[in-house]
Amino acid sequence: MDIEKQIEKLAHGAVQVLPLEDLKKKLSKKKKLRIKLGADPTSPDLHLGHAVVLSKMRDFQDLGHEVIFLIGDYTARIGDPSGKSKTRPTLSKEDIKKNMQTYFEQVGKILDPNKTTVRYNSEWLDKLDSSDFLKLCGKITLAQITEREDFAKRMREQKPIGLHELMYPLLQAYDSVALEADVELGGTDQTFNLLLGRDLQQQFDQEPQVVITMPLLEGLDGVQKMSKSLGNAIGLAEPAHEAFGKLMSISDELMWRYFALLLGVTQEDLSAMQERVAAGNLHPMALKKKMAHDIVAKFWSLQDAKQAQEQFENLFQRRDHTAAQEVTLPKDTASPLWIVQLLKDLNAVKTTSDGKRLIEQGAVSIDGEVIKDFKAEVEIKGNMIVKAGKHKIFKVSI
Repeated sequence: MDIEKQIEKLAHGAVQVLPLEDLKKKLSKKKKLRIKLGADPTSPDLHLGHAVVLSKMRDFQDLGHEVIFLIGDYTARIGDPSGKSKTRPTLSKEDIKKNMQTYFEQVGKILDPNKTTVRYNSEWLDKLDSSDFLKLCGKITLAQITEREDFAKRMREQKPIGLHELMYPLLQAYDSVALEADVELGGTDQTFNLLLGRDLQQQFDQEPQVVITMPLLEGLDGVQKMSKSLGNAIGLAEPAHEAFGKLMSISDELMWRYFALLLGVTQEDLSAMQERVAAGNLHPMALKKKMAHDIVAKFWSLQDAKQAQEQFENLFQRRDHTAAQEVTLPKDTASPLWIVQLLKDLNAVKTTSDGKRLIEQGAVSIDGEVIKDFKAEVEIKGNMIVKAGKHKIFKVSI
């Protein structure tokens, strides 16, 4: 593939390529580039928001470049302050190790595992002694760090900023030095950190990396960026049928973003689909099913997508509850049981507040009867059908 076609492929869907001319120069040398993408193991699961930038990583991989997936096991102890309005809680080494265990398997859904190098930034950051660290701190100024919008905002609002948080961008930048990265990828919320890596490489007499930022994918709520901590995420490790159901629950407006960011549909094709919907020639439900099917096929498998769609249609269109998820409760389960506790036992919700929200929305029913009282207690019996939210149906056994 000639350079212009490579540039077109690599820039497609990106928000910025900084600077584009440097990427052209690097590609013109016809050498294998070192592409860096970092992720802190602050939770055990990656999600479809990560898939946006991982898919761009796969583009580089398909063109024959060296892809390095960097697990920030050291920086996770600090926590990336990007976009945060308060200091993140510190994770223990045990929590970090537990969260790391599933990362490679999940990344392997998108990247070719046989062509992916996995590194850990504790390899070099743990080796920095106090003298090395102070020398590193001397490479940047306080003014540079406090230019970051989230830091500046917290200072204006007189919210505390931990000194360790100010170190995070510097440590992420040093990762690029340690790896001698040619290109670093990240979401738009990482722009400051990525550019600092470019600056620090120059101070270490390295050729500065090109920065490629990808758009942030909104979560199921359509407002906040996808995040496990916000409860609006679709995890790459989730069962395919659950992912399909969640995808079907998003708004029609958000559907277009998912087509673009997760499936790479061009603006021209999106406009054509939108025109057909506006003219009444294409139903949004049919289009959303196609979106959900194609996303599950891409990040799970074609077989998973077929089975998930069939289960969804049986449950929610044909009302065939034989396809509902069967859950057997322990024989000593109390009866009557608080409705929220039942939802937790079914793993329909994780917190009491989630259960209360669903009930107040009229989204919880038992055997077709809507539960309206958050404090309600229900009799537990065999073969009861519990619906929680738009796309979760359980058949309960005891």
